[in-house]
Amino acid sequence: MSQILVVGSLAYDSIKTPVGSVEKTLGGSANYFSVAATVLSSVRVVGVVGDDYAPQDRQILESRKVDLAGMKVTPGKTFHWAGFYDDNLNEAQTLKTDLNVFADFDPILPEHYKDSKFVFLANIDPNLQMKVLDQVKSPVYTGMDTMNFWIQSQKESLLQVIKKVDILLINEGESKMLTGCSNGIAAAQKLVQMGPEAVVIKRGEYGLVLNHRDHGLYLLPAFPISEVIDPTGAGDTFAGGFFGYLSHVGTRPGFQDLKRACQVGSTVASFTVQDFGLKGVMKVNPAELEKRKVQYDKFVGNHA
Repeated sequence: MSQILVVGSLAYDSIKTPVGSVEKTLGGSANYFSVAATVLSSVRVVGVVGDDYAPQDRQILESRKVDLAGMKVTPGKTFHWAGFYDDNLNEAQTLKTDLNVFADFDPILPEHYKDSKFVFLANIDPNLQMKVLDQVKSPVYTGMDTMNFWIQSQKESLLQVIKKVDILLINEGESKMLTGCSNGIAAAQKLVQMGPEAVVIKRGEYGLVLNHRDHGLYLLPAFPISEVIDPTGAGDTFAGGFFGYLSHVGTRPGFQDLKRACQVGSTVASFTVQDFGLKGVMKVNPAELEKRKVQYDKFVGNHA
């Protein structure tokens, strides 16, 4: 098992969905990723929080054996996002984004982080993603996520990062925005021409599309959930499960490894949407993951 390095937001979220709401619950891409990935692996976090970041929230990560040497505490308030979902649970509507201390985030890696073998650049400014990537000595496998804001405002910088990573994880709407394609399949095929060896197009309740430069397409349905409580963080926990599996394997992944990683990521994400914030994914342990993965294998025919 190899250490995973993740850089991303450590935040508080205020969320409203058709079934309820929560105020300032623990969120952010690096938090979701870390809790998910530590089901199978160990994680090093790079991020920044304010002095309002509660000790019990830090304890959530410490209880999962997350290395927090790269978490900087700065005077001020922690990044806060507020949003809601209507009947379309595949897309959040943002009400407020307060960057707070995250506005001046400058990711400097602790020395022992620089030998991390698996690296995930969560959804942040692509210039910061590149800065982190440049500090890692010889990673085995690297991946990244992004969003519409960076596609619109930092496209050239974003494209430079995409050229350097092994895999891009991106949702379907953003894949079409980035490529100009009209559907996810076409976008997946075009994105591997931009540099990465593989791409995963995340399609929410409709599953995903994996495209590998040498091996082509793999389509996977989502794990069937009858009642979705809160889809926030599902993509980040997918990434955590995905990289947790790859790190557990430990070597540079082949196509079969990537397919199994997609199944593990989708399984972990299925827990996330069943409660608000991190509550759903916090319930996952290796035994629970394996139990649901067996169900999932039967559902998809174990064709990975």
